[in-house]
Amino acid sequence: MPLHSTIARVTDRIRARSEATRGQYLGRMAKAVADGPVRAHLSCGNQAHAYAAMGAEKADLVAGRVANLGIITSYNDMLSAHKPFESYPDLIRGAAAKAGVTVQVAGGVPAMCDGVTQGQPGMELSLFSRDVIALAAGVAMSHNCFDAALYLGVCDKIVPGLVMAAATFGHVPAVFVPAGPMTSGIPNDQKSRVRNAWAEGRATREELMAAEMASYHGPGTCTFYGTANTNQMLMELMGLHLPGASFVNPGTPLRDALTVAAVERAAAITALGNDFRPAGEILDERAYVNGIVGLMATGGSTNLVLHLPAMARASGVLLDLQDFADLSEAVPLMAKVYPNGLADVNHFHAAGGLQFLIGELLDAGLLHPDAKTVAGEGLAAYRQEPVLTDGRLAWRAGPTASLNDKIVRPAAEPFAAQGGLKLLTGNLGKGVIKVSAVAPERHVIEAPARIFHTQEAVKAAFKAGEFTSDTVVVVRFQGPQANGMPELHSLTPTLSVLQDRGLKVALVTDGRMSGASGKVPAAIHVAPEAAAGGPLARLRDGDILRLDAVAGTLAVLAEDFDRRPAVVADLSANDHGIGRELFAAFRRHVGPADTGAALVV
Repeated sequence: MPLHSTIARVTDRIRARSEATRGQYLGRMAKAVADGPVRAHLSCGNQAHAYAAMGAEKADLVAGRVANLGIITSYNDMLSAHKPFESYPDLIRGAAAKAGVTVQVAGGVPAMCDGVTQGQPGMELSLFSRDVIALAAGVAMSHNCFDAALYLGVCDKIVPGLVMAAATFGHVPAVFVPAGPMTSGIPNDQKSRVRNAWAEGRATREELMAAEMASYHGPGTCTFYGTANTNQMLMELMGLHLPGASFVNPGTPLRDALTVAAVERAAAITALGNDFRPAGEILDERAYVNGIVGLMATGGSTNLVLHLPAMARASGVLLDLQDFADLSEAVPLMAKVYPNGLADVNHFHAAGGLQFLIGELLDAGLLHPDAKTVAGEGLAAYRQEPVLTDGRLAWRAGPTASLNDKIVRPAAEPFAAQGGLKLLTGNLGKGVIKVSAVAPERHVIEAPARIFHTQEAVKAAFKAGEFTSDTVVVVRFQGPQANGMPELHSLTPTLSVLQDRGLKVALVTDGRMSGASGKVPAAIHVAPEAAAGGPLARLRDGDILRLDAVAGTLAVLAEDFDRRPAVVADLSANDHGIGRELFAAFRRHVGPADTGAALVV
């Protein structure tokens, strides 16, 4: 199947836009590769420090006869998604010994959970943690002792930060090693019903706690299709995972076998062998386009609209929001996973999952089939699924038909003809909306604005019974410069209740929602943000706003909108507490949302 014309056109546009930056990047990577195996350039003192604790492996490390793999881990035992990584270093060491290579834990990176910080002050550090993760991984890799790197990460900001680091050290091969989703708990729609009942005062705190604990109940990622699981999809579509590695549950023989195979593959693709695959060559414009296609086909998290431009910039590739919009127009929505449907990622995986979806997208000409991956040349290997036969790992042909068409469908018979994301432009700036879970009759909302500066103020107004008619809720001064661009996901139950009462309601914000954003239309990431003098700062209560996800517009219908800002918010409350004072420099220097809200790239 020839490449779809839109996929080709957008890729060519990205390639042309990135010609200078990508060329400079590849030049730097080529120079680093030409310098040869890194350990050969370390002094005797350098090497003695690096190998002092390595015991019997010191001789091999000094001689440089075998590859040395570095582990960058996001392990902590507080968070379910990262708890499984506790046992990975020992498993990796055993696999490395059998593969005839050495391995060292190069360093750790922080991993915070948006579920823990949702609606809390710590959420104001969440987006910035991505750049901290890139910096921390960069510090670990700066020891310059590694022929390949294994990146252990899963969740929201962790994978994007690790990709930014892997791209920065793009002369070194990189294999991403996931931990997988937790087993299924109570259905996500049941959890949502209890949350809505709590918001209305119809459920006790004990009932709410029981529902939450039954949903988030064990090791692994949350099972809804939020940012964490969207990240895992991306790593397969972008060729940094082994085929089929994303959605295998933790603590299973197949999960361990895939981790061992990742070590073996990392050992095979170093510059010391004959299949050298540096990360910088994999992370080209084809990889990013393939990732965006996967995002649209699966109705993935809006957070990746922030992360992908930052990831790409680290490898010299320049993405634009128009690229996302054009690809969304061409790519059908093929999956319905909560919050876009009732299934969770375990159900999606069982129904054919990524292997079926990748095969369909390849056959429809919607993916670059020739993209370089850690598994080999091209994406054909990613049609295959891993299995254990008599305890041995092998790959077999993946499903060629959906095993549940309520969850995943062929490209020719999708849930929707277009992807789940729309670009919005107009006199309020530029933003995005995830429409894959929004009913078609709610794609256009025109109503008076009600202006807020905190999500707590929205909830207070709700509890006071102030929402009695159609409303566009505007929550401004939530952008990266204002307060780090926290997710406003805790507003979802409140807005859902209003919508269920029959009101037309929408959210407009320069903040984020989350990978779990659902059925309420939400124009998010609006840029320029209010704190930077963006148009949202000029809005007043009662202004008529129109959010049109069909036409792709976001506008205030006011003849006198060329006005002074209605208010300059007092942002001093964001300066201190729960570590926020440490991130003042980030707030001052962060880039705008439409280019990734990044500081380090």
